[in-house]
Amino acid sequence: MVETASDETTLASLVACHGIILFTENYEACVEFYQTKLGLPFWYEKESLTCLRFGDGYLMIETEGVASKGRKTRSENPTALRFNVPDVPAAARLLEAQGISVEVNDYSWGTTGAFLDPDGNICSLKNADDPYFR
Repeated sequence: MVETASDETTLASLVACHGIILFTENYEACVEFYQTKLGLPFWYEKESLTCLRFGDGYLMIETEGVASKGRKTRSENPTALRFNVPDVPAAARLLEAQGISVEVNDYSWGTTGAFLDPDGNICSLKNADDPYFR
């Protein structure tokens, strides 16, 4: 890892708020999914976009994306939205009660739960007891 001097200005030191922009084909369904089913708080709305709070950043949902009938491949969408939670199986049960199918897997490095949004984008739960998240 490259270290920078503490008095050096970097792009990261200038960022006031970080965010993710998700381009969607099923715009209304994706807004409903992230806001209602996952519970991300509404922040603001403009023409063709809705912005939700996502931790200490935001998830901006916009139009003009491309949906998939199933899970998108990594070449179709090489990004997954990760939700670090204290208890993956409990969070999976909460989502499944809302009709969201979650595949829970245990690995040597932790537990994950994979699920899809209405456009086929991969979302993932991860156990937050990982020491890197403290």
